[in-house]
Amino acid sequence: MRPFRPPMVAAVAALCLSACGPQDAVEGAAGSAVEDSRTPEQREAQRTPHELNEAFTRAANDFQVPADLLKAIAYTETRFEMISGQQEFEGMPAAHGLMALRGEKLAEGARLAGVTEEAARTRPEENIRAAAALLSSYAAEAGLDRSDVGAWAPVVVKLSGITNPEAQAEYVHRDVYGVMRKGVVAQTPEGRVAVSLMPSEVAARFASPSVRAMLAGKDYASAVWRPSPNYGSRPTGAQGDVQMIVIHTCEGTYSSCWSWLTNSASGVSAHYVVKEDGGEISQLVSEADRGWHVGASYDPSLNGGTLGSLKDVSVNHFSVGIEHGGSASQSSFPTGQIDASAKLSCDISKRQAIPIDSYHIVAHGKLQPATRTDPGPNWPWSTYLSKVKSACGSTDTSSIIVDSNNANNDTVNKGYIEVSGNWVSTSTTGGYYGSGYFYAETAAVSDPATFYFYLPAAGSRTISAWWTAGSNRSAAAPFIIYAGSTKLATVNKDQQTGGGTWNTLGTWSFPAGWNKVQLSRWAADGYVVIADAIRVQ
Repeated sequence: MRPFRPPMVAAVAALCLSACGPQDAVEGAAGSAVEDSRTPEQREAQRTPHELNEAFTRAANDFQVPADLLKAIAYTETRFEMISGQQEFEGMPAAHGLMALRGEKLAEGARLAGVTEEAARTRPEENIRAAAALLSSYAAEAGLDRSDVGAWAPVVVKLSGITNPEAQAEYVHRDVYGVMRKGVVAQTPEGRVAVSLMPSEVAARFASPSVRAMLAGKDYASAVWRPSPNYGSRPTGAQGDVQMIVIHTCEGTYSSCWSWLTNSASGVSAHYVVKEDGGEISQLVSEADRGWHVGASYDPSLNGGTLGSLKDVSVNHFSVGIEHGGSASQSSFPTGQIDASAKLSCDISKRQAIPIDSYHIVAHGKLQPATRTDPGPNWPWSTYLSKVKSACGSTDTSSIIVDSNNANNDTVNKGYIEVSGNWVSTSTTGGYYGSGYFYAETAAVSDPATFYFYLPAAGSRTISAWWTAGSNRSAAAPFIIYAGSTKLATVNKDQQTGGGTWNTLGTWSFPAGWNKVQLSRWAADGYVVIADAIRVQ
C-alpha cells in the first residue's frame, strides 16, 4: 500500500479554501528556511490520489453515523489529511489520521471498529471507521435520535475533547456544522472527486451561535482577548526583554487550542493562537508577561550563535509564542492563516524591535529539537518572512542589528563590522549580544571598530549600542555617528554600567545607502572599550 497523501481541496459555492496547494518553501530538520526546488508538477505527483467518499459512506452505514458529519469533522480537524501528530502540550496526546484521534480515543475507537490500533493510526479507512465507531457508541449512550443532525452536537463535542463551553460552541456550530452548511469538495491531482460534502439544508438550521462582544487583544487590537491563567512575570534586565518570536502548531484545531491554553489544569499557554483560515486570532497572555510555550533553555548553537548571552536562559523569558491551528505533519498551510500570522508577527516585531529574520522569528522545533518538530517541514519560511516584511511596509521598517560577529549579519543587505587586528574577540564576560564581542585598550589613536548599516530609504533613525559592563571599561567610550561620510555627532557612554541591554545613543536623519557608527579607542588611558552590537530602528 502506498503511503497516504492528502487530496487537493476545492471550493464549493462561496467557500474559498486556500490550502489547495503546497507552499513554496520547506524547513529543514534544524528549522532553517530552505527553498523547495521541486516543480509544481513534481510536488503534486507526491500527493497520492485517494478517493475517500466510499470509505466515509461504508463507515457511516456500518455504524449508523451521518456520513456528512464524519466528513465535516475530518475537514475541520485535518483538511482531509492523514496527519501523524506530535505531542505539543503535556496532557494532550498526539493526534493521528484524518479524524485526528488521540490517545485512549484512538485505542477505544480501534477496538470498537474491530481494527488494530496501528491500522487506525496509519490507514485512512480504518481511521475513519474508528472515529465512526466511537461516535456511534457515544450516540448509543446518549440515546439520541440518529436521524436528527442537530442531536449529534453533544457527541461531536465529546469526540473533540474540548471542555470550554465557548470553544465547544465554536467548534461544533461554527466549524463542523459550518462546513456542512457551506460544503466542501476535495479532488485528486487528476481531478477526480476524493471527498464531496455538498451544502446541507438540514445543517443550515443549526446556525452559528451569535458571537458575544469580545475585548480586543491587550497588545494586538485585531485579536480577541481570551486571558489564560497560565503565565508568569518576565525577569528584569536583558533576560526579560522580548527578543524572539516562536512559531508553533497546536497539533489540533484552533478552538481546542485556545481552550486548552486557557485551562488552568493544562499548565501551558502561548501569547497568541491563529485560526486555520486566518479569520480570527486569540491573545491569551500579554506580551509583557511570560507565556509557558517552550519547555527548553536557550542553546545558541541551535540558532546560528545568535543571542549568545542568553545561553541556558529559559526561552520563555525573552520570547513571544504564536500557536497556529493545525499540525506539524500537514502538507501545506492555508494562505489566510499565513497572511494573518505574518501581520501579527510584523506588529510584534515593530513594537518589540525584533529583527525580521530566521534567527529571531524561529520554529519551536528548532529550539526544542529533542521533543518537538513544529511547525513542521512544510511551514513556508521564506514566504512567511517575506510576508512579515511586506506587512511592515518594507524591510526598512524593521530594526537592523549589526553584531560583532559577521556570521550573524546580513553583510550584503543590512550591515557588517570592520576592526583592525588590535581588537580582540572574546566571550569572557556574560551579557553579550550574539556570540561574543570585541574589546581594545584605550589609546590616543584613530583605530575604531566600525559598524556599517544599510538603509534602503532615507529617514530618521534611533541608534542604540549593546556592551558588556565592567570596572575596567571606559566611562566615556566615544561613539561617532556618520550619515554616509558626514560626521553627525560624538556620544560618550559609560561602559562600566548598562551592560547586557540596549543603550540609546540618539536619533538622527540618515540618507539612503550605507551609513556607519564608529567606536573609537580615543579615551582616557588604562581602560578598554567594548564593541558588541548596534541597533538601528
